[in-house]
Amino acid sequence: MLKEKASLVPQQCGDCPIRHRAVCARCESDELELLDQIKYYRSYESGQTLIWSGDPMDFVGSVVSGIATLTQTMEDGRTQMVGLLLPSDFVGRPGRDSAAYDVVAVTDIVMCCFRKKPFEEILARTPHIAQRLLEMTLDELDAAREWMLVLGRKTAREKIASLMAIIARRDATLNMNGTRGPLVFDLPLTREAMADYLGLTLETVSRQVSALKKDGVIELEGKRRVTIPDFNRLLEEAGDDSDGGMLV
Repeated sequence: MLKEKASLVPQQCGDCPIRHRAVCARCESDELELLDQIKYYRSYESGQTLIWSGDPMDFVGSVVSGIATLTQTMEDGRTQMVGLLLPSDFVGRPGRDSAAYDVVAVTDIVMCCFRKKPFEEILARTPHIAQRLLEMTLDELDAAREWMLVLGRKTAREKIASLMAIIARRDATLNMNGTRGPLVFDLPLTREAMADYLGLTLETVSRQVSALKKDGVIELEGKRRVTIPDFNRLLEEAGDDSDGGMLV
């Protein structure tokens, strides 16, 4: 794990923007006190590797702000982005000593970290944390299965729309807003990163983003600021619907 550029960041649980979605979402005050004794915050700069695949992991935790990628490297050096870590997503696996993937910050990122061994001990005797972690794990599994459909069966336009729907829905959930009315968010990935993640060429991503803009499905301010006038229409473009769609 690359630590020399990581910095400690003071933060209070009461001010935490992911409190209602994090692993501690259902904790009572005494359980929060236990977690508070083993937690610390770290910030990382955009482009920095938080975790290297195969390295020992001495912490688990949640993304508080920012976005990171999960990347796997093959023996011949080829790499594949296999997942995104969005705010409130959990990093690390209790009971596993080493990291399975590289974790790289796409934007500046803040992590709420827990020392792994004490966290495992608390997990074993705290049902609220164990149940919440199980729910988050199952949500992640469902999302991974949905993403297999995106990569394997959807068109390039549907892939772009699906990715934007994931990010828009997560942003709305974190801000405790509904998906009715216009949704505005900053797209965290460059066009190059989107192409890598979706298995498309850069030219295809740019062409499809422009097409969605031309058709009024999205509005763009600069390259990153996205407005979705009608979320249900975006879901239709993604091949989903308002009753189902991607889990985030």
